[in-house]
Amino acid sequence: MLIIYTTHITERLQYAVDTLFNSVTKLSFQLTADKGIYTETDAAAKINYSAEKISDHELLIQPHSLLFENDIHEQKINCFEWNNLKAFFKTEADIPFDFLAASFYLITRYEEYLPHSLDEYGRYAYTNSLAYKENFLHLPLINLWMKELLKLLQQKFPELQTPNSQFQFLPTYDIDIAYCYLHKPIINNIAGFFKEIFTAKWKKALERAGVLLMEMHDPFVTYDWLDAMHEICNLHPVYFFLLAEKRKLYDKNINPHNKYLQQLIRWNAKKYETGIHPSWQSGDDAVILKREIALLGKIIDQPVTRSRQHYIRMTLPDTYRFLIDNGIKEDYSMGYGSINGFRASVASSFYWYDLEKDAPTELMIHPFCYMEANSFFEQHYTAAQAAEELKQYHDVVKSVNGTLITIFHNHFVTEQKEWIDWRNMYGDFLKKNFSWGKYKTVGP
Repeated sequence: MLIIYTTHITERLQYAVDTLFNSVTKLSFQLTADKGIYTETDAAAKINYSAEKISDHELLIQPHSLLFENDIHEQKINCFEWNNLKAFFKTEADIPFDFLAASFYLITRYEEYLPHSLDEYGRYAYTNSLAYKENFLHLPLINLWMKELLKLLQQKFPELQTPNSQFQFLPTYDIDIAYCYLHKPIINNIAGFFKEIFTAKWKKALERAGVLLMEMHDPFVTYDWLDAMHEICNLHPVYFFLLAEKRKLYDKNINPHNKYLQQLIRWNAKKYETGIHPSWQSGDDAVILKREIALLGKIIDQPVTRSRQHYIRMTLPDTYRFLIDNGIKEDYSMGYGSINGFRASVASSFYWYDLEKDAPTELMIHPFCYMEANSFFEQHYTAAQAAEELKQYHDVVKSVNGTLITIFHNHFVTEQKEWIDWRNMYGDFLKKNFSWGKYKTVGP
């Protein structure tokens, strides 16, 4: 067991230690402010989180002030290199920076509570982030720090038993547009058909006609193919359904009261975990959010406890507070809707800390690092380039025994000419890395 000493324990310090040693490394520990207990205990390893050295048989980490504050203000940050990794909050000790405070800063998204610019969708712009500015957005930096810390602890305390954690993979899907042509109002299909004729999109017009005449399959109905991939690779995905009652702006799903959509959701919920994909409109109206969650609960006949924001529209702390108020226990929105990478610099699930209230919550956050829509629309990658990007995320998360969470959409894996390469890319990734139990996969 590891024992950690500090002069006094704050909510922030307790949260940082709990998160890093319970969630990220899964190492048994005791945190104490009693110097007597610290010096007298027969622990396998000791960390002294204070300004002064107590004994030779310890790892000294000198604290930055962040974890002993209770307000939110601009922090002075100067990055430097430590073991080929970026670090900040420099101190003078066995480890030359306060990894607890630095991790707290990143994982709580401290910088998102400070004044910042917005992107074109009114979201926190990733270009504000320290991770982007210092070029570590592509890395689960906290996991990498903890990996280095464990090495140091093992060198100094050979008797310390380190956890045998494993790499895990969790595929997730956002169902924004369940059908391309089917089950939409007749007037919409007629208008769409003639628009395709007038703009000389002959193949699209023929495809629409073929589907509506029941001679062809709707191209967005890729659920059986995904199901087959999950069976081959022993995967346990999470599906998120958009249930906006008004078709408006970025909410382009079919009517959520449509019986065929509800049949699809029920079919899915019998096999997989199913969550709400709160509409763009719900971001401005908590009543809409409540109604959408209630509707999904009625459809699947069970409480809805999982969520991911449509277009990753989220503002801290309001979005997470709304979700908590409506019974959501787990959120999968921690990532960017405009670039791939680690928004919270971590590849492990953790409980959200409400900085304004300066208190931990019971909302579990599952961060994603890869969404195919980012690769295509924002980064302008080909399917081949996206495959290489996905492989890089897979490899770095595997190197720290973290959890890789990806986002795909049903309409990105169709057999349409413009998307077939993306379907093949995803299928190849799954079969190459996860078929026949190559690695451990994880269910919610």
